[in-house]
Amino acid sequence: MKFSCEKQKLQEGISISNKAITGKTTMPILEGIYIKAFKNSLTLIGSDMDLSIETSVEADVIEEGTIVVDSKIFSEIIRKLPNSDVYIETLDNDIIQITCEKSIFNLVYMKAEDYPSLPEIKENISVEVPQDILKSMIRGTSFAVAQDETRPILQGILFEIKDKKLNLVALDGYRMAVRSEYLGSDDNIDVVIPGKTLNEVAKILEDAENLVKITFTDNHILFNLDKTKIVSRLLEGKFVNYVSLLPQEHKILVEVNRHDLQNCIERASLMSKDSNSNLIKLDFNEDNVIITSNSQLGKVREELNINLQGEELQIAFNSRYILDVLKNIDENEIYMEMTSSVSPCIIRCKSNDNSRYLVLPVRLMR
Repeated sequence: MKFSCEKQKLQEGISISNKAITGKTTMPILEGIYIKAFKNSLTLIGSDMDLSIETSVEADVIEEGTIVVDSKIFSEIIRKLPNSDVYIETLDNDIIQITCEKSIFNLVYMKAEDYPSLPEIKENISVEVPQDILKSMIRGTSFAVAQDETRPILQGILFEIKDKKLNLVALDGYRMAVRSEYLGSDDNIDVVIPGKTLNEVAKILEDAENLVKITFTDNHILFNLDKTKIVSRLLEGKFVNYVSLLPQEHKILVEVNRHDLQNCIERASLMSKDSNSNLIKLDFNEDNVIITSNSQLGKVREELNINLQGEELQIAFNSRYILDVLKNIDENEIYMEMTSSVSPCIIRCKSNDNSRYLVLPVRLMR
């Protein structure tokens, strides 16, 4: 095998395929990047068997071939080379030579035939979504994925197509995030994708209207982004009936500026960081909310103007859960819907209905 490639292009391809390599594997070959030089391009693949990412970059291929190289050392070498063309060729004794200007590295490679093949995806059921919309939907839900391994299904995000809408849903038992966008597809799809997979997908998606083609099988999902393909296994099991968790009515409606509320809670939470609950109290009155936090460190009081419809209410939250929601809402005017100090709070945008966030309160000791 012999080829040359621009350092920047090669580095970008390595960075993308590397996102699937975790290093937590009993198969040493999966700690490597699979490289195939063919015609006028390189195909680079990274995989941990659950998630596989394949991407291609332009190259001047002099002699075709395939190898697997240790991803960690290879990416470090390429990253530190001068910004010039990189020449790579295989030598005897399973060695590749990497040359860039006056730098020469000799690196051991592994046999490509030992690399496991990617799952075969027959592209029969598929939908297309603008990349920027999908990226925003993932960002707006992935923070609520459960970290607890006792309920594996909650470590994933529900990817649901229903009534011509795409819904992404994540929950961890304390909060829930629901994002919806009109898709216009007549398909009915209900799969659960590992949260870590979608986080890696979001890093690769562009902030552009280019379409990503998403294909489903019984066990896998494929994201096709022109030069990059991402294949992930799906989680087994049935996701929680999230619709039944959303309150159908409320007694208290608060209109508040998201940015101002976020700043107040961030300051108030400074006093709650020595406790596991990150407890803050919100006292909603007719035209303001008073936010307080007491701890061994001291106490804090914040006051913010609001528009309240309904009764006055005192309620407490884990500040981290509220802040996670506020940081992932794009719009500044929001509604908070509540019924009592022990029932869920729904946070949503004032101007559109494409997101719903549920946060459970912390029960106050009387």
